[in-house]
Amino acid sequence: MDDRAAPRVAVLGVGLIGGSIGLAARERLGAVVAGYDPDPGTREAALAGGAADTATDSVAAAVEGAEVVFCAAPVGLLPELATAALAAAGPEAAVTDVGSTKREIVAALGEDRRFIGGHPLAGAETAGVANARADLFEGARWYLTPTAGSDGVLYDRLQRAVAGLGARPQAIDAAGHDHLMATVSGMPHAVANALVAEAAADLADGERVPEVGPSFRDATRVAGSNPAIWADIFASNSDAVADSVDAVARRLSEAAALIRSGDKEAIAAWQAAAGEDRRRLLEADRPGGPLHELRLIVANKPGTMATLALALGEAGVNIEDMALHPAPDMTSGAVSLWVAGAEQAERGAALVRQLGHSVTVVGAGG
Repeated sequence: MDDRAAPRVAVLGVGLIGGSIGLAARERLGAVVAGYDPDPGTREAALAGGAADTATDSVAAAVEGAEVVFCAAPVGLLPELATAALAAAGPEAAVTDVGSTKREIVAALGEDRRFIGGHPLAGAETAGVANARADLFEGARWYLTPTAGSDGVLYDRLQRAVAGLGARPQAIDAAGHDHLMATVSGMPHAVANALVAEAAADLADGERVPEVGPSFRDATRVAGSNPAIWADIFASNSDAVADSVDAVARRLSEAAALIRSGDKEAIAAWQAAAGEDRRRLLEADRPGGPLHELRLIVANKPGTMATLALALGEAGVNIEDMALHPAPDMTSGAVSLWVAGAEQAERGAALVRQLGHSVTVVGAGG
């Protein structure tokens, strides 16, 4: 973005997520935010709450002059909204979405060099712009799904904007994203629905509903979440979620057989292994130490930045921050990538060299 002037950001859909993007962009990026929402009341609330500087009833008016456009709507509405944004936005505007499934929208729009799918892992129990918060994305993972056709300069701009909102961007391919989300989000929602249905079915007619313990409350907290939103999510990622549910069903069948066996030693080992697996999963996404910089020169070709970011992400080397400095003739560019921890830095550098680029690792503190 141009450091000499306030960046211009458009937010299409100013509910909880869009409103929080607007608040964070204004407060943390110093951006001028134009909001769009089809609901007049929501537009008024966005202005009153500081989520936007201006609010319009037209996508075209909102994206005029925008450098970054965030499309924030239910999954089923996002392709149409993002298509309208791309049609109205300028040739150098980065356009993204915040949907929790990515394959369908990337397949539809990924050939446009300006579109890069996105998904922030952030939310709240409440909805609507009145509940928007500027700190909603603080420390949250924010997946980005560039393609071979993504513009490197626009990817850099979007990645820095997301980091500026307080989030931790990470590149991932669309199919990998949807498989991951099916496992850690879609399947748990489906299992929670099944748990409450099973508990309710076990109650005989007229039997007093028992008080439930914390284990049941924790395991079923997401049961019955927003039906319209989750209908879209399940439908747009149906195969991956169904496969994950089938896999859990097989594990439950194995668990039933183990418990039925009465083998206390084997059951205790199973319980201990579950605890260790949970610990590793919860710790896996934490930053791993001081940032180290990888400095490299790359040719200015379509897909170069996407290839780098996706390759590093797939190898478990997350880019915590990045900067792209195109050469004056635009034929190449200097790239700085910051990763957490010396071990990740060395793995990342080795991978960059395998991709044919020279790279220098600068220690923590650069």
